[in-house]
Amino acid sequence: MKKIITILALLLMTISASAQFQEGKGYLGASLTGLNMYYNSKNGFNIGVEAKAGYLFIDNWMLLGEASVNHSGNDGVPDYLTAGAGLRYYIIQNGLYLGANAKFIHADHNYNDVMPGVEIGYAFYVNRSVTIEPAIYYDHSFNNSDYSTVGLKVGLGIYLFDD
Repeated sequence: MKKIITILALLLMTISASAQFQEGKGYLGASLTGLNMYYNSKNGFNIGVEAKAGYLFIDNWMLLGEASVNHSGNDGVPDYLTAGAGLRYYIIQNGLYLGANAKFIHADHNYNDVMPGVEIGYAFYVNRSVTIEPAIYYDHSFNNSDYSTVGLKVGLGIYLFDD
């Protein structure tokens, strides 16, 4: 019985999300500390905080700006800051999306890099405007392949409505 109720609740949430990705809506999102976890061969295990702001300029297409701070627990590995822009396309109206971005990275010891990235995620609606957004991503470093990153992040998104 619990499985049936859970499936029905998920179905209702999916149906209610069907018109959320319309032109003219704003977006605010964040991956919270401890939830933006990833591994790369240079830094080992890392934790980060990421903030995003976006705008749906056409139905299902979002333009994003993002900034983040990343910290490594390893001694001798510098923390770094990123700033970037991206594009997100909602494949189907229930929240599945593909994203592409480019980030400028600045770390201590004068290390700078531009990293293009891709991600696939899902915007799971908690209510009419708040989402939980798990995503798998890959950021590629042309400067040093040790900094290329594969990761999983879980974020919180807020879709701003004008009505």
